[in-house]
Amino acid sequence: MAYAIFKTGGKQYRVSEGDKIDVEKLNLEVGAEASFDQVLFAGGKAGAPLVEGATVTAEVIDQHRAKKVIAFKFKRRKGYHKTKGHRRQLTRLQIKTISA
Repeated sequence: MAYAIFKTGGKQYRVSEGDKIDVEKLNLEVGAEASFDQVLFAGGKAGAPLVEGATVTAEVIDQHRAKKVIAFKFKRRKGYHKTKGHRRQLTRLQIKTISA
């Protein structure tokens, strides 16, 4: 099975055609097509650092938020405790094509 490794949002993702992945939020509408040209590995070729002319094309399926993450801080015997939470903004993609 052919796969590619590409970079977006400061993270790297290993994908094959047909995969569904969540990436950091992209400012695209649902149904739009996203193209990624920062491909680190594709078609058995590793880049140094990027593979020339390689692209990964995906379709935006959904814009959603991740589950809440709780950050709890406390200091023992001091009566100090602080709770803070956040939810990441994510974009769900379905990989359509990988061209090397």
